[in-house]
Amino acid sequence: MNRKLFIPIIIMIMLCAGSCKKDWLDQKRDISLVVPTSLSDMRQLLRNSIPQEYECRGITELGAGDYYITTTNYNSLTAQLEKSGYIWKSDLFAGITYLAEWDYSYQQVLTANVVLEALDKLSQTTSNQADYNDVKGEALFMRARAFYNVAQVFTKPYEKTSAGSDLGVPLRQTSDINAVSTRATLQQTYDQITADLQTAASLIKVIPDSRVDPGLAAVSGLLARCYLSMGNYDKALQYSDQSLKTYSKLINYNTLSKTSTRPFTVLNDEVILPGYVNTSLASLKAGVGRIDSVLYASYAADDLRKTLYFLKNTDGTFSFKGQYSGTSLLFGGLATDEMYLIRAECEARTNNLTAALADLNTLMATRFKTGTYTPYTTTDVNAALKTILLERRKELLLRGLRWSDLRRLNKDPQFAATLTKVISGTTYTLLPNDPRYTFPIPEYVIKLSGITQNTY
Repeated sequence: MNRKLFIPIIIMIMLCAGSCKKDWLDQKRDISLVVPTSLSDMRQLLRNSIPQEYECRGITELGAGDYYITTTNYNSLTAQLEKSGYIWKSDLFAGITYLAEWDYSYQQVLTANVVLEALDKLSQTTSNQADYNDVKGEALFMRARAFYNVAQVFTKPYEKTSAGSDLGVPLRQTSDINAVSTRATLQQTYDQITADLQTAASLIKVIPDSRVDPGLAAVSGLLARCYLSMGNYDKALQYSDQSLKTYSKLINYNTLSKTSTRPFTVLNDEVILPGYVNTSLASLKAGVGRIDSVLYASYAADDLRKTLYFLKNTDGTFSFKGQYSGTSLLFGGLATDEMYLIRAECEARTNNLTAALADLNTLMATRFKTGTYTPYTTTDVNAALKTILLERRKELLLRGLRWSDLRRLNKDPQFAATLTKVISGTTYTLLPNDPRYTFPIPEYVIKLSGITQNTY
């Protein structure tokens, strides 16, 4: 990625850094001078880098199949990108000059690299070692999270047999804007993500200074999410277990207001690390985006998610209101309910049925009206796996995770899903393992950087 492509990102970093500490950055224009010199400056840059809290996977919710819109609503959409993405057009990025899923993610990468390079120039002492390690761990986490999010959108689903030749993402590890970008292999991409996170886990504070900062539970949680995407269930089990051993609180949904338009508060007890799926999709607004009727019907009558997650529309359909962000923004961060479900799935896949059922029932008991939940039992590990995956879809609705789940589960015929949408009498279909599960890289990125485009 060349100088021209990085200029907007540099400007944003300079602006946010300047807002953090005016006497640190005095309207300097040379990126070589935009270097934090103290641990405090570095931490402020990581915390305030726009948009460090964004989980840049928002575009995937358009096509993941959890909601639908009417033809009238579709025709009223003003953003061509949203209209094209909703019906899985291959050329959905035609004409655009900016895409958060790419630009914001690589802004996060650049911020992390600026901090990591600054750390290399800072002396480590007995008095600053703990903070030094924590800042380095946080920067590695930020870079790994950005690479992971880009991979969920712009690369093929991970397949061990082909990952060594499949194209991954540009693994930029320098703040030098003149450094040439090339696409790594998919194996190299995931190796870099997991290596960054494993190093971060050895450095970062177990309990962060603030709940908006990553600690060990967050780093372990992202490792679990990553290994799940890779189909490495032993590792996903290991790290979801480590995350839950560090932080495992669950909310009793009986304590929440059923009538509230925002039943979940900011930084509620299940949030390990906040994050927001970067989307303001018009098609997801209440009364426009309607939850899939079959999905809605799958919630039992006594399941409190049926009232806490959904808002009834005037036409009898339902829209989503269950964001763990506590705001109108979709939650895309890490939470304990996801960790319980990852651990349960991996326990089932590794034939530990007792442990899988224990985790599933621990979570589900907090979701039903008091006294109504009957613990799920079975002697069939495959039946348990199917139930866990169904509850995963119902629990983690609209968190920017469904697309990755479809990509990995479509490889197994028993879990493969065919998605359909109807607009103006025309049926649009996305088959399992369709090449469109990998988004094209926007043409402005290709022109500016010269990296290889995805092929279909």
